[in-house]
Amino acid sequence: MSAWLLRRWYSPHPVWFLIPLSWLFWLLSGLRRGAYALGIFPVAKLPVPVIVAGNISVGGTGKTPFVIWLAQSLEQRRFKPGIVTRGYGAAMSHARLVTADTGAREAGDETLLLVRHGGVPVAAGSDRVAAARLLVEKRGVDVIISDDGLQHYRLPRRYEIVLLDGSRGLGNGWLLPAGPLRERAARLQGVQQVVIKQVPGGSFTWPEALSMRLKADMAVSLHDGERKPLSAFAGQSVHAVAGIGNPEQFFATLRAGGLAVDGRALPDHAQPGPADLEFGDTLPVFMTEKDAVKCTGVALPRHWYLEAAAEFDAAEAARLLDDITSKLKG
Repeated sequence: MSAWLLRRWYSPHPVWFLIPLSWLFWLLSGLRRGAYALGIFPVAKLPVPVIVAGNISVGGTGKTPFVIWLAQSLEQRRFKPGIVTRGYGAAMSHARLVTADTGAREAGDETLLLVRHGGVPVAAGSDRVAAARLLVEKRGVDVIISDDGLQHYRLPRRYEIVLLDGSRGLGNGWLLPAGPLRERAARLQGVQQVVIKQVPGGSFTWPEALSMRLKADMAVSLHDGERKPLSAFAGQSVHAVAGIGNPEQFFATLRAGGLAVDGRALPDHAQPGPADLEFGDTLPVFMTEKDAVKCTGVALPRHWYLEAAAEFDAAEAARLLDDITSKLKG
């Protein structure tokens, strides 16, 4: 059902029998947002400014690499950022600080990537306000970056960034569940910046949006940490497993590197088990790093993951960071 829905969401036409539910979703989400705007529901207060990096569409926009890039960039500008995240799929319910020793089942896959690569304090929990307060009180951060949370209106925010996929765009333009949108496209007009993840063949554009690329050219062994350029596997037949928002983009990245790929798509945030990584031969098996953090206990020498890092043109990066800096200090 999930794969079928995704195909329909990113085809020209909505799922017609779900349109009434989309109208209901629009009504309820609009009432909720209006209640916060009118002060019926209170917006929390925090002692430091908040940047929200989120989506109005479902999955696959490169948000986690972007948040890592943003945290590192703000550190270079002498801020002390911290990251809050819901910790999708995490076992914990209350807000808590997350370290590299926290397990993937406990913290969530994306949360561990933020900890391992962001280099800044991270707190996770369904209550992002509580997580943000924890970072201020325990780690002394002076700016909060919220990984997702665009629709978490109780969380105050000074700067909103929406990420979109360059090939999927806004899909069929309908709200959930008839389409992939959490909010209408008009929401983009009220945010400070739109960032589009560029992919081969992608043609989606938005006025004054910035272009982000994901650099993914280094393979890392799950077994012993050996690192090889992806080009070292060019011409080889490999298997690939992906439990992300858009598995086909991951498979396409490997194929663009010259690999002959047999891809196996899993649901987003799935927990890969031994059966998911077994193909009945000894060919290399590639996966995303988000999947790899959940597979350390079953890793074999033929298991590899692909590192992904966000990149911007220097001028566009400076434009975004200058604007954020002025808003944070304003």
